[in-house]
Amino acid sequence: MSARMKNPAMVLPDTMQGIQSIYKAMYSGGVSQEVLELVHLRASQINGCSACVFAGVTSAKKAGTTDERLHAVAAWREAPFFSDAERAALALTEASTRLADHSGQAVPDALWDEVADHFDERQLSAIILMISITNFFNRINTTIEEPAGASWG
Repeated sequence: MSARMKNPAMVLPDTMQGIQSIYKAMYSGGVSQEVLELVHLRASQINGCSACVFAGVTSAKKAGTTDERLHAVAAWREAPFFSDAERAALALTEASTRLADHSGQAVPDALWDEVADHFDERQLSAIILMISITNFFNRINTTIEEPAGASWG
């Protein structure tokens, strides 16, 4: 399977500068790379983006995530492998990714309070940016049918 077209971020190369700046800022926000990669993986699973799920598993493993945790991300609520802080980040990921599934607040106050108990404002900013940039790429990749394991180079 091949993509319908090149990734728009590669077709319009000025895009990559902005994206790289977001990633740089995000990874300097004080959240472990492992948590950020779990957030990326969960959003990508929800959105059905095979390219990002593939990349997310690879990146999470490089960040130190165990196979047990990777296998359980989709069922994190029932799995014993995640800390309270990771659970809060994954719950925020789901709420922020499944916007159409909500009536009223996309992120209820109770969830926000829970996440804010575990992460400060800089860390929350990094997590929210990871959720957002992942959803951005999920939408691009599913639209152009970017295959899992594809290289942008």
